[in-house]
Amino acid sequence: MNAVRMNLERLEIPAADVVLEADVVVPRPASGVVLFAHGSGSSRHSPRNRYVAGELRRAGLATVLVDLLTPLEEEADLRTGEFRFDVGRLAVRLAALAGWLARHEPTAGLRVGLFGASTGAAAALAAAAAKPGLVRAVVSRGGRPDLAGEALAAVRAPTLLIVGERDQAVIELNRDALARLPGRTGLEIVPGATHLFEEPGALERVAALAGDWFLRHLQGSPQAPQDPQAGG
Repeated sequence: MNAVRMNLERLEIPAADVVLEADVVVPRPASGVVLFAHGSGSSRHSPRNRYVAGELRRAGLATVLVDLLTPLEEEADLRTGEFRFDVGRLAVRLAALAGWLARHEPTAGLRVGLFGASTGAAAALAAAAAKPGLVRAVVSRGGRPDLAGEALAAVRAPTLLIVGERDQAVIELNRDALARLPGRTGLEIVPGATHLFEEPGALERVAALAGDWFLRHLQGSPQAPQDPQAGG
């Protein structure tokens, strides 16, 4: 079997009012592109997200792992925690990044999905609500969709919520959010898993569920540019 060809770029991407560092990996051919939104206190180097990204690439999906905060913001956040729950700020940047992906040659034409972890899931859902023509699917891992607030009612992208069986408080928050999401939705509870999915086989299950969801909703005819101003 021939090895899948990968195009790897480490880039600085303009997103709203800042420039963010990102790792963009595009297999050839690619069935879609998935932009990751990490949780509070994490970064594009999150081992859990990097594992999931690797499995998505094996399935033929391009991935974008990005630091949603600048180095100065990350330094301030470590001291004060002032940025990690700023869902509005993170959502604006995710929406801008989705617009950039629609114009970046290796990913142009690919349908865009968002994968959000913990608080990043709220930002992903808020970005999906803001850019329904760009964001075509969302997956949340151990997410806090409740933090998206009123934006939940405007999400049209098919959304899958994945929660660990032993993460009871977050299960209830996800069930409440599920009732408020108007589009195609799913809730998957991973047996035996806690919030970080550190148990044997738990993260593998997350990656398999996410891959199936994204392939189902991102494959198809190339996406025509629908928001040329996004990401300015």
